[in-house]
Order: sequence, then structure tokens, then C-alpha cells
Amino acid sequence: MVDKNKPQQEKRGGWLSRFAPGVRKIVSRRDTPDNLWVKDPDSGEMLYRSDLENALWVTPSGRHMRIDAPTRLRFTFDDGQYETIDTPDVPEDPLKFSDGKPYKDRLNAARKAAGRKDTMAIGFGQIGGTEAVAIVQDFTFMGGSLGMAAGEAFIAAARAAVARNVPLVCFTAAGGARMQEGALSLMQMARTTLAIQELKAAQLPFVVVLTDPTTGGVTASYAMLGDVHLAEPGALIGFAGPRVIEATIREKLPPGFQRAEYLQEKGMVDKVVARGALPETLGQILSMLMGGKRRAA
Repeated sequence: MVDKNKPQQEKRGGWLSRFAPGVRKIVSRRDTPDNLWVKDPDSGEMLYRSDLENALWVTPSGRHMRIDAPTRLRFTFDDGQYETIDTPDVPEDPLKFSDGKPYKDRLNAARKAAGRKDTMAIGFGQIGGTEAVAIVQDFTFMGGSLGMAAGEAFIAAARAAVARNVPLVCFTAAGGARMQEGALSLMQMARTTLAIQELKAAQLPFVVVLTDPTTGGVTASYAMLGDVHLAEPGALIGFAGPRVIEATIREKLPPGFQRAEYLQEKGMVDKVVARGALPETLGQILSMLMGGKRRAA
């Protein structure tokens, strides 16, 4: 029986127990951030994230990994300096669509993850010393899907280029039209085509850079209406995907079908350019195309 009147014995451990918690903090295993390493999708090699960022997200095996819009704009414009052009607001969820999850909830989740209203981002600055407006389609935002917001952003970018009397550069990346907006998303194919006509009427160049993947309605509209078409190595470019085509025609497709290099060989792409060389190549093309306009002026 324990005597309640007798002072309880001090917890054993002595003076060392007082230092133990601090020692444990010093020598304890620190958690490694989940995004410290990135797996090369081709070789399976684990790549240090900071090295991959310094390489513009191009792996040692040559795979051009997808990048978000802010990263694309930073490395495209000279010294990473550019003016952000706001994208217009559009009605949200006009069809009150739900595919098991309300469209508004999907939009809010995508916006929270990207820190942006929609897939398009627009910037104005100098590319290789030539002023230009650049619009980037970000595949990380709902697969770069073409909806009303993307269409309005493209029109805004084209009109900003006309207002500034500069060329427009478009980086495409999309899985197609946004199904949650139905026919309203398909209408953007015609609307963006008309915006390109405004550029042509102003005699301003429209240069397209096709990135992985560019498919669906985007390929069927503004992605293939450029004065010059560049593409990143290995980019998938087409309307329907290769598996759909094989299932439809019941034939095996040629090696590299719908990849940038194959399309360059067939004349659909003017040049395949590595990501690191894109700013210089774009600068040369824009300078050349704008040279005639400056002389005419």
C-alpha cells in the first residue's frame, strides 16, 4: 500500500533527463520534402529538383517536362522581366455542370493550386530585344482545356498586341475543349480564329510554339494558324490521340507518329527547338518578321 503522507520518489533519470528532449531534436531524423526529387519518366532515374529547375525542366534523357505559365513567361522574356496583362472575367459555370463534382468546385480547386483564374497567362516584354505579347496555356490548370476564359484571354492578348503594334507569341498545351462548358467551349475555336484575323489585318506576326501535349480543339484552331510553327522536342501534337486513331483505323501507327519531329518531317511544324534555345530563336524570328513592318512604316 502506498503511503499518501510519504513524498513520492522523484522520477528516475537524474539531471540527464532534463536535456533529453533537446538532444532528441538535434539528432532526430528530419523529414525530406516530398518534392525534393523528381522521377525521370523515361529512365526512371531520380533527379534533384533544383538541378531540374536550373535545366528548365529538361531531363538528362532529353525529355521536355511540362512547366507552368509563370515559369514559361520568366524564361521567355529577356532577363525574366515582363508586364502582366490581366485576363478578362467570364461567367462561371453557365451550364450548372456536375460530373459527380460541381464544376465550380473543380474551378476553385484548380485556382487554388495554380494561384490564377484559369489556364491562360499573358505577358508583355522583350524577347531577344523585340517587344512582343506572349500568351501561355498552362496544362497544369485542368489540362489546359479550352473554355470561355481561355478564349477571352486569347482575344485579349491578340488585341493587346494590336494596340501595342507588336507580334503575338502563343505557347499551346491542351487536352482539348472543356467539357463542363459544352458548346460554349467549342465556340472559342471560331472566336480565337477571328482574333488572329485582327492580327493579320494589322500585319502583325503570330508565332505558335507547340508544347506537350497540344491536342483537340486547340490544334483545330489557333495552334495551327500561326505564321511560324515551332515545337519543343517530343511534343505530342494532334487532334485525336494515337490510341483513338489506332482503334478507329485498326492499324498500327508509324513510330513517332504525332510527335514534333515526325510532324516537322511531314511539314506541319517549321522547326523543332530545344527549350533552352527557344528565346533566342523566337527573338530572331520576331526581329526578322517585324523588320519589314518597321521599314514599311
